Amino acid sequence: MSTAAEHLLDWLRDAHAMEQQAEKMLSNMAERLEHYPALRHQIELHMEETHAQRQLLKGCLERLGHTPSTTKDITGRLMAFGQSVTGMAMSDEVVKGTLSSYVFEQMEIATYTILIAAAEAAGDIETQRICELILPQEIAMATWLSEHMPEITFAFLSRDADPEAIAKR
Repeated sequence: MSTAAEHLLDWLRDAHAMEQQAEKMLSNMAERLEHYPALRHQIELHMEETHAQRQLLKGCLERLGHTPSTTKDITGRLMAFGQSVTGMAMSDEVVKGTLSSYVFEQMEIATYTILIAAAEAAGDIETQRICELILPQEIAMATWLSEHMPEITFAFLSRDADPEAIAKR
């Protein structure tokens, strides 16, 4: 049977790998977006937040005398690469990328909600505080995506209807 502190440590490693995966996915998406400047700008802003989040999580792990899981980090990067390659083949890449990003943000929201509770149960006030700082950033990104999905969809459909335009990205 594991303690709350042991679960917290494992979940922090998962969260670090998740943020590494997010950073790679966001970077890949931003590099490919050509005709959706508002989305690209928001993704670039969130990439900066994501990088800082990953560093904060690494700091939590180090404070607890541990390091991120190399295996989990590599797996996350491979998953992000696979998603990027799959997205490139889709004619509606920007719409599917927006959808995937929104779903990923929801997973991050759930992860930080769980980490906050686990840190509280483990008595790790500093990790709890850090996760409470990160959670609103994830909520804000999910909210932005949700609010802009119609606009992105309409822009895609408009570009897709124009034989001279490139709609997918």
